[in-house]
Amino acid sequence: MAVHEPPHRSSGFHLPSFRRNLAGSATGPYTSMSVATASVRDYAFASLRLLSGFVVLSAFLDKTVGFGYATQSGNGWIDGVSPTEGFLRGVAAGPMESTFHSWAGHAWADWLFMLGLLGIGLALIGGFALRLAAVAGTAMMALMWIAEWPPAQHLPDGVASMSTNSFADRHLLYAVLLITLAAVSAGDTLGIGRHWARLPIVRDNRWLR
Repeated sequence: MAVHEPPHRSSGFHLPSFRRNLAGSATGPYTSMSVATASVRDYAFASLRLLSGFVVLSAFLDKTVGFGYATQSGNGWIDGVSPTEGFLRGVAAGPMESTFHSWAGHAWADWLFMLGLLGIGLALIGGFALRLAAVAGTAMMALMWIAEWPPAQHLPDGVASMSTNSFADRHLLYAVLLITLAAVSAGDTLGIGRHWARLPIVRDNRWLR
């Protein structure tokens, strides 16, 4: 009796499989390069955040104590000198000139301005609540932009305003920088952003992120 044997399968000819090679290459030099690029980007944004925080906190401390930079010793907030009076009284152009003059030196304006500087500076240094810092900072920069009013080429007395263009100035750059730092979660590197995001109140209210 003939014995029926199952047909013997020949290995035949197969095209080389690239799946394994691709899987291996996924952890190869290209991935290493991507990780390195991401790392450089994260540290670059973190550096921008820390430097920005240093600028804002330094301004707060100088205006509070009077370190002798923009605010001379004895002219600090703790000495009873308003941190907003000089700037707002000096507004000489723009649609809110009279409004800024009426705000100058008021306690509520001083407190809002100084608490804004303190809160934004701490958020940037610590890497937490960057979205709140971006909103508050953008509002502050917008008001300061209106106060300096770059579109004006000359002041009412005919003196050149020293503006170099009709739109962009450092205040707009700072506002865009704050928004960018919040958008890329710059507080996750060299900051407490990740820990902050895990807090229940922050998880439930993403705008606090």
